[in-house]
Parts: sequence; C-alpha cells; structure tokens
Amino acid sequence: MQDKASIISKSDAIGTAEPLRCVVDIDTSAAPPAEQFDLFRSWHSNIADVELLRGKFGSFAARERAWQLDSLVLAFIEYPGMGYRRRWKSRKNPVFDHWVLSVPQTISAASGQLRTGQLRWQCLGASHEDQGEDDGVLALFLPRDFAFSQPLALDIRPEMAAFVADYVMLLYDSLPDRTENDVPHIASATTSLLAACISPTRDHFFEAQEPIDAVIMARANKIIAANLADRNLTPGKLSQELGISRSRLYRIFEPAGGISHYIRRHRLLKTRDALGNVADGRPISSIAEEWGFMDPSTYSRTFRREFGISPKEARETGWLGLKRPPLPERSNNGKPSLNSLLANNCLLSHQL
Repeated sequence: MQDKASIISKSDAIGTAEPLRCVVDIDTSAAPPAEQFDLFRSWHSNIADVELLRGKFGSFAARERAWQLDSLVLAFIEYPGMGYRRRWKSRKNPVFDHWVLSVPQTISAASGQLRTGQLRWQCLGASHEDQGEDDGVLALFLPRDFAFSQPLALDIRPEMAAFVADYVMLLYDSLPDRTENDVPHIASATTSLLAACISPTRDHFFEAQEPIDAVIMARANKIIAANLADRNLTPGKLSQELGISRSRLYRIFEPAGGISHYIRRHRLLKTRDALGNVADGRPISSIAEEWGFMDPSTYSRTFRREFGISPKEARETGWLGLKRPPLPERSNNGKPSLNSLLANNCLLSHQL
C-alpha cells in the first residue's frame, strides 16, 4: 500500500497537468449518407487508396480519432465491418514513408466482445495491398527514421507481434488517464519496446523493461479476472500461464502490494459489489465463500482492513463505486486531419 503522502502528491500532480488531447476527432455524420464513404476516403488520400469491393452502400458511418505522441501518432479508426469489405492499396507515388503498426478490431457477433486481430506492420513507402471487414483499427504511425534504421521489410516473430499488439491496446486503453506531461515518457517507452521486439538484444530488453512489465501485468489482469473465483488461482499457476518466473511476477506486482494481495483485493471488490447490490439477498457468508473466503471472521477482518467498514455495514449503507473518466468530447471544429499530422511529423522528425 502507498502511504497517504505519496498518494496526495501523485493526485496533486495529476490535477495540475493538462489531460492528453485528442487532436483529431472527425466522423462522416456531417456528409449526406451517399457521400460518407467518399468523405472517409478523403481522410486518407495521402496515405492509401481505399475502395469498397461491393459497390455503393446507402451510408458509411465512420469515426477517426488521433493522439500526438511526440513524433508518433496513435489513431483509432472505426467503420462499418461485416459486409463492408474494403481494399487498402498503397499509393503509386507515396507522400509519406512512415512505418504503420496496425491492430485490427472486430466485434464478435455472438458475444458482442471486441476481438484483436493479428498485428500488421508495413511502410507507407513500400508497395502494399490488403483487404478486410474489420470494425476498426488501432494504428501507430512512426517516422521512417524512428529510432533505428531498418530496410523496408521488418521481421517480427509471432510471439513478439502478439506482445506489441497487446502493448498498443494497453496504450490506447490508458489514454483517458494520461496527461500532456506523459507524452515524452510514452514515446520513449514505445521506442524501447519496438527496438526490443525488432532487434532482441540484452540492451534493448533492459531499456524496454518498463513497457514489457506493463504488458505482462495487463495479461495477468486478464487471467486473474477470468479465474478470480477459482480457488486454485495461485502465484505459481499464474506465473506458469504467463511463462515467467515467480520472482519476476512478484517483482512486477510489488508496487501493487504483491500478487497475493492483488488477487485478494480483487476478490474483496467482487464481494463488495455483491453486498452493494440490493437485488442480491444471499447471506454474507455465501458471498464470501463464492470468492474464496471460507472463514467468516477472517473475511470480515480482511474486508474492514481494506475498506474501513465491515461487510454488514457495506450491505446496510450501500456502496458507491468510482467511474472511469470519459474520453474527450467529440468536436470537429478546428481539428486537423491525420494527413496533416503525418506531414507535421515528417518535419518534426527531420528537426530532431
């Protein structure tokens, strides 16, 4: 647990820093339905030629957001998926020669859950063609001379590609909590991670330790969330599923109070949510047992130590949870385009 002074200090720092700005936020809603795809194409006119492979559609609802991260640009593009098959083809006379690292996003028709596709890595200056019916894509644009000089084709091993895709997703998910002051650190961490994945040397892995640990922790969170009710969920089992040593797992979770404390706290949060649910009339002991707390007295003491009140008090008074801050408001006024961002990055990369 952090001491109160450090928490207050961190809170004050966050309060005075400007939230990370979404510098591009445009959509096709302003255009007549029949012209929406043409508007969407114009957003990427200097990047690639895009065409629909099934003729004209009545509409094409799309949205694009982008965040400037020093000389990098992270963009999230949402568009109609299944049935709207598109072909992306590099321009014959490319305006940009950026690297593009993209992670397709597809919404499962059965579960409604967002699924991450296979990482794609290309150079806008090289001949390239692709097709897809994805519901969106996360794309990280990097200047051609970004941190390392490489040929037009890069070889990333499959396990490294999955790791980079997880990192890009983690970066996107963290945007609501980031500030403008974080930008240099984000760019540095991204540089280090990509260098380690493309050229896996000891020095590169050492420099990329922080973002690598962040991805491992994110993967661990998914496993923990999926198996939280499993009483056999132990640090040993978790380290085995993650493919890392116990000592490394302990080190990664040390800032969170340790892996055992982390799992226990999330189980306590599950019981707290159930106790705050007026529709859940089960005995407190039954709720505790569901999440692995077999001894009522020990559970009550642990709950009070974590939240400052007893389980009974939590049930009687209810519990108000904190919601995650929303994404920045949408606005088309005065927003640049992705084309202009990349053009600006070309200038910036040559100035560095």
